[in-house]
Amino acid sequence: MGIELIAVVVAGMAGAGVALLLVRTVRSLPRWLVPIAAGAAMFTTAIALEYGWYGRTVAGLPDRMEVVVTRENQAPFRPWTYVAPYIDGFVAVDTGSVRTNEAAPDQRLVDLLVFGRWVPVRRVPAIFDCAGGRRADVVEGVTFAEDGAVQGASWVETGLDDPVTRAACAGA
Repeated sequence: MGIELIAVVVAGMAGAGVALLLVRTVRSLPRWLVPIAAGAAMFTTAIALEYGWYGRTVAGLPDRMEVVVTRENQAPFRPWTYVAPYIDGFVAVDTGSVRTNEAAPDQRLVDLLVFGRWVPVRRVPAIFDCAGGRRADVVEGVTFAEDGAVQGASWVETGLDDPVTRAACAGA
């Protein structure tokens, strides 16, 4: 966040500098163009950083991460987002973390990573029942029996066509 703030301030100074140069070179231009150019440069940079966050973040992920769900953002104080919403959050499945139990071959234990703009990444371990199309987050109180049974889990029906379930159960 700090680096983006610095980028916006630098863009404003650059925009003001270019406008000042133009005002001094072309004497017929009004001086009020300098703060207008600074504001426009800052505004444009802030929007570009918002729209570019998702691409930059996904590009930095390891190959084993598969993005399965994205969250688009629209806001009344950003009216342009109704024309072109931007992605401010997504869920990735860590396909390198998939673990199975021979006693329960239809279940997968997978790490989900929840990304959001301006929030820390959350790692959520989850169990997927690939035969039944359901999921349970591994929270305190969830245990695994010797026979592979999951105890104390709150299962949520997702269906086999759910993108997160599909990615977690790939190859099942």
